[in-house]
Formats: sequence, C-alpha cells, structure tokens
Amino acid sequence: MTATHDIARVTVIGSGLIGASWAALACSRGLTVTAYDPSAQRRAELPSVVARLRGQLLALRADSDGRLQVVDNLPGAVQDADLVLESAPERLDLKVALLAEIDRHSDTDTIVATSTSSLLLSEMTATCRNRARFIVAHPFNRPHLMPLVELFGTDQGVLDRAEHFFRSLGKHTIRLKREVHGHIANRLGAALWQEAVHLVAEGVAEVADIDAALIHGPAMRWAVQGTHLTYHLGGGAGGIRHYLDHLGPSQEKRWETLGRMRLTPEIKQALIDGIEAEAAGRSVADLEAERDRFLIDLLQLRGHTG
Repeated sequence: MTATHDIARVTVIGSGLIGASWAALACSRGLTVTAYDPSAQRRAELPSVVARLRGQLLALRADSDGRLQVVDNLPGAVQDADLVLESAPERLDLKVALLAEIDRHSDTDTIVATSTSSLLLSEMTATCRNRARFIVAHPFNRPHLMPLVELFGTDQGVLDRAEHFFRSLGKHTIRLKREVHGHIANRLGAALWQEAVHLVAEGVAEVADIDAALIHGPAMRWAVQGTHLTYHLGGGAGGIRHYLDHLGPSQEKRWETLGRMRLTPEIKQALIDGIEAEAAGRSVADLEAERDRFLIDLLQLRGHTG
C-alpha cells in the first residue's frame, strides 16, 4: 500500500442519508466528489440535497469550492478514486456483492471505506481479492455534522492514510482494536435504548419523561466527558478507585435489574404511542431540522468547525 496521505478524488456510492451527507461534507472542503446510486431518482435529487446540507455547514465554516459529479454507472464512479465511501443499505448480501464489484473496478491502492453501522468487515469482504484496502469508517448520523468516525481495518498503513483524510475533514476518529457488531457508539446506544424500552414496558414512566431524564441529566455531562470519566468524578477526590471500592456494589445491583427486552407487538405499540405523544404533531422533517439546529449550536459552543 502507498504511504501517501494525498486523497483528492473521492467517490460516494449510495446517496441516501449517509451518502448525501458525506458528499456534502467533502464538497464543502473543496473536493470534487463523484457519486453513484442505482436509483435514477436519487441521482437526480442528489445535487439539491447536497446543496441544502452544504448550507447547514456555512454556520460552522466557510464553504470551499468543491464540486459534485453524479454518474450513472459504478465502474465509472470508482475507476479513478483515491477513496470510495460506500453507504449502501445495511444488508450483508448486498454489501458482499457491492464491495466485490468495487474491488473489481477500482485501482488496487484505492481505499474502500464502508459506512456499515453493524456488519463485520471480515464478512462483507469475504469475496474480495484485495481485502487489506477495505476498512470500516462508520460515521455517526449525520456525517456532515457529527464529528465521530469509527475506524477498523487490517492494514495499519491504510488506516493511517484514511484517518489523516477524515481528520482533514474535521472528524474525530477512533480505532477499534478488533471488529464487533455495532462497533462502539451503536452498542452503547443500543444498551441505553434497551433499558429505556424496559422502563416503558415496566410502566416506570412515560416515553417523553424517559427522554427528558436523559436530555436534562446524563446527556449533558456526556457531551463534555464520557461515561468513564463521569464515574471517575463521581468518586470525588478519590476518583474511580474510590467509586469502585465504595459505590461499585450499588452499581452492580442496578446492573442486575436492567431489562433484557424483546420488541413484542405490545411493546412496539407502546413505543409508537409514546413517541407520537412526545412528537406532538411535529413531522420527522420538523424533528430533524430541530435536531440539526441544536447540533450546530453545540458544535459552535465546543469550537468545532466541521
């Protein structure tokens, strides 16, 4: 693998929420982005979606003069790419076939990064010839705003090159030491949501109040320091050592009562009813716009310019 950090030609495969967001971010950084989606309708809509997302980024930093080029075939999209950002739907059979096709049509030193949120790289690249150049680069939705990118791969040189690129886009990268379903952030989110669903199922509180407890409690601290440092401070002057020695047993008692949930029809309906009540008539688009406004404000507060 080449040791160069020069990634100038970026291709986005898939133009859904993640792909369009990646394209907008790269274009805002002055890069020429080639994009392909098998849907002709999505290809036609992509320029306007990217323009709208780039408009959001203007609140964080000046937009550089990047360009979006939409093509109608995969071989033409990937043949000259330095980096391919694959953001196809989360289906193993689809990913296996797609990554093998990208492998056939791209240069051998092109980095291919999949945005998978839960699949294993080893399984997705099972039929690829040049597996070392494939990596997981899992962004947190939405990539043009959220800083996190989780990286996993088998070739350290490839990872170094990719990490340099993502950091040049303003991303905060972390590396997994071994692959695991859901990586890190989604596993943490899944664990938290399981207990939130358990609280609904047990009738402890309404959906809106459970969300409020998170927003106005732990989430505010977690936006500054992660869960490990939060408990370190919970130990006072003695830090985590004191917390584990003196409060560890109470933590274990809470762990023992956490729920293991199945999404039965009854629980699904309880969640649907509770979320509809919490949304109070606001559409998904309304809620997305509200979320994005708050994300931009939070990024500005943290001095993150994207």
